[in-house]
Amino acid sequence: MEITFDKNEKTQGVIKISVNKADFQPGVDQKIKEYSKTANIKGFRQGKVPPGMIRKMYGSALIVEEINKLVSEKLNAYLRESDTQFLGEPLPAESDKQFDWENDEQFEFNYEIGFAEPFEVKVDKKVKLDKHSIKVDDKVIDETIENLQRQFGEMENPDTSSEKDTLYGSIKSKDGSVDQEVSIDLRDVEKGALKKLTGVKVGTEVEVDPKKSFKNDNVLKNQLRMDDDEYKKLKKLTFTVQAVNHYKLAPIDQELFDKTFGKGTIKDEAGFRERVKEIVSQNYKGEEEKFFDHQVREKLTESAKINLPDEFLKKWLIRTNENITPELMELEYASYAKELKWSLIRNQIVKNQDIKVEHEDVINEAKALIKQQFAGSGMGDQMNDQLDTFANNYLQGENGENYMKVFNQVQSQKVLDYIKSEITVKEKAVSLDEFRKL
Repeated sequence: MEITFDKNEKTQGVIKISVNKADFQPGVDQKIKEYSKTANIKGFRQGKVPPGMIRKMYGSALIVEEINKLVSEKLNAYLRESDTQFLGEPLPAESDKQFDWENDEQFEFNYEIGFAEPFEVKVDKKVKLDKHSIKVDDKVIDETIENLQRQFGEMENPDTSSEKDTLYGSIKSKDGSVDQEVSIDLRDVEKGALKKLTGVKVGTEVEVDPKKSFKNDNVLKNQLRMDDDEYKKLKKLTFTVQAVNHYKLAPIDQELFDKTFGKGTIKDEAGFRERVKEIVSQNYKGEEEKFFDHQVREKLTESAKINLPDEFLKKWLIRTNENITPELMELEYASYAKELKWSLIRNQIVKNQDIKVEHEDVINEAKALIKQQFAGSGMGDQMNDQLDTFANNYLQGENGENYMKVFNQVQSQKVLDYIKSEITVKEKAVSLDEFRKL
């Protein structure tokens, strides 16, 4: 039994497995003996069925079963032990050849496979990044308080839009590549486009330039599920207003203080503003770190210059996921490829730096995630005694998938922490508007 790997392209190849009769025949003979002892065939006592009859009745099926077993074991061992960084899973190559299972002496099986070429990840002081921190000024506090007023106020649905309303409707392109429903918060719209979208009635069609209409491209890009390159290619779109949401703001009074922070916690507007500032500052710290982590990933993914077997991976993803169509694959593949590249970089750093994740790390992360989830309901500090039970139950769920999910989160963060400790980081304070445009 032989196995070879032919690299027919830069990042794609074919694994060939050759199986001889001498490889599978002993296993087939053994199964025939076992079948003859247990088979229940009319005219023969159980355990007395001649092996020749078993061979005649089940020979081909047993040969196929034994060959499949041997090929699977050989292929998995080769993938596991090889120094090549294989990607995806082997796909049986299409062939018109028909096997004569009973009489052929040799069988060859070919599998398409993709792999990543060796690449270098440079993590040193020559890698430079700005880390942005948000200045929590009066404008930010005013905006946050207005959001709270909207949250605890009343919503109306007028026929005509006004500033700071949220519009719901369908957005389409002339070529039909874009056709879906979106929501547009007019607070996110640039002044030129705001004039077009203010004072319009339900049912009105408005032309929207995706590259000039929004303060932040992510407002529409994320809803359309596009990457940067796809979004940049968009031309003017037609937005049809289907509904208008108008928020009647709640007054800044004791009732708002109580609804936001609990009854009697805040006594006056000055205390309310100070508490809002504390919460906003804390929340933005998380956003700042999250964005900086994103920058680190983007920087290393770009600089590593990893070549992927794109055509193979697309074929593999479509074949192994019944819900993915070729059209959907074209839309989603860029995001998948970027995530895969980061995974390769992360794994290389883990190996080179011997980064380890202990079981206790996973437990602590699970506790933190659960506590954060319950904090939104005001129960964060009340469930400390039950955290261990909650964490263990969660990590044991989904046949171990939850454990691996948290494990990967911890490992990724350790890798990011290592990278950030090695590169040159420059602190840069920016306004909230500036941060949103990054």
